[in-house]
Amino acid sequence: MILRLTLSLLLLSTLAHAQFDLVNSGYDEQNPVISPDGKTLYVTIANHPQNIGGVKDPGDIWVSVWANNEWTTPVHGGLVLNNRGYNAVAGLSQSGNELFLFNHYTKNGDLPTTQGISVCIRTNAGWSAPKNITIPYFKNRSEHISGQWHENLQVIVMAAESYNSLGAEDLYVSFYLESRWSEPTHLGNLINTPLQEMSPSLSEDGRYLFFASNGRKGGSGSFDIYMSERLDDTWKNWSIPVNLGIDVNSDGRELYFKKFEAQNIALFTSTHNSDGYGDIRVYHEKLPEVQKVDTLLKIVEAKREYKDAIKRVTLSGRVTNSKTGVGIPARIILKADSTYIAEAPASGNYSLVIPSTRIYTIEVDSKGYINLAERLDIHTFELETLEMNFKLQPIEVGASVNLKSVLFELGTTVLLDESYSELNVVVDFLNANPRVEIELEGHTDNRGDRVKNLLLSQQRVDKIKAYLVSKGINAKRIRGKGYGGSKPVATNDSEEARKLNRRVEFRILKN
Repeated sequence: MILRLTLSLLLLSTLAHAQFDLVNSGYDEQNPVISPDGKTLYVTIANHPQNIGGVKDPGDIWVSVWANNEWTTPVHGGLVLNNRGYNAVAGLSQSGNELFLFNHYTKNGDLPTTQGISVCIRTNAGWSAPKNITIPYFKNRSEHISGQWHENLQVIVMAAESYNSLGAEDLYVSFYLESRWSEPTHLGNLINTPLQEMSPSLSEDGRYLFFASNGRKGGSGSFDIYMSERLDDTWKNWSIPVNLGIDVNSDGRELYFKKFEAQNIALFTSTHNSDGYGDIRVYHEKLPEVQKVDTLLKIVEAKREYKDAIKRVTLSGRVTNSKTGVGIPARIILKADSTYIAEAPASGNYSLVIPSTRIYTIEVDSKGYINLAERLDIHTFELETLEMNFKLQPIEVGASVNLKSVLFELGTTVLLDESYSELNVVVDFLNANPRVEIELEGHTDNRGDRVKNLLLSQQRVDKIKAYLVSKGINAKRIRGKGYGGSKPVATNDSEEARKLNRRVEFRILKN
């Protein structure tokens, strides 16, 4: 009897996998999504020669339909759903009339310079052109994006390398509240690790989170699938993630685990026993039991929170127009392992209580002014109050900004890690002001060979421009020139003065 049952389950598994024989190919199948009526399968296929961008295209959406007890060979989703960037389905409404997509789209099919999600509406002629949806303070520094839109909860869970990321990609959630999306919330350190967490999805009731990770001990391969139970509505308290085991995970790479309740199956992708790329697999076993958070772990966390609670500092000050000295409304954002935000009214005055045990990146943003970035290191000081005033320059031709935190290794073009926070602020500024064109200026002190200094300053400017372009900024909007030591802002007779002369600036050429 047991042998017969085992053989029946094996046959069922074989038949289930066979349903995808026409879908799986020599290319990389990713992110399978079944429509609510069970008749359509959307799958992203990477590096296919028929993709919009050809074999270099990171992924286009392809479509398969259910016929004769199997999924048909996918056909390309067309120009409406695809461009030369990465295209993937984030989810569908239960009616099947709304299709949510990852990334933004442009009218002419060029790569967008903004990030977020998009939605298409079903019409008699097919899907409408995607409408871009902006998620406040969403930023993804990774080329990878994945996740799921969940209609019942009105949330989207996503993987991105963003603010508060512990290392590479982390998992976040954004809520749709009062007709607008919230700033992404980090899912916490029990879910996220210093390595990569990717392809999150939720069970139909939103109680369970499924995701892939390569940052946990005891995994079978490069990426394994894990499951965790959400313990409350903060989205930060979770059960200990449990590995889904050998029925899913292998010595290959498993990603994109999604449960489809109507079909009573889960789909995921795996490189195990494939041609080296991802193929779609089927899972129809009972999910394992979750593990509740250990009491000791709760005690350790409580002690850490208490330690932070008794070490706080009140940060206050004023944001003003650098030319007139008049206060201006602004948003002050401090980022460390959490994000803290203060809104300054028209007076420019702000106040914010933060833990005094952190190193912060500060961004100051006001419409019509050039964004400002600062670094605040107070984790070794015992402070109760701290005053920081900020002067923002109006966006106008000729305005110049010193990128104080953009630093290089001595004598090289290698950017120090702390440079990227400020460079990303420049990216945000250029995205928010698409008509602005700038010139990057590189400067050195007067030590060493003049010609070599001139060359080094030019190479550093080129390096920064390349980074901005890699983040989607049109190269035509950026000029760059190295001046060597020909334009000092201080004497060169002390190290403190020479440090001021070693700088990178940008100047607005067109507004």
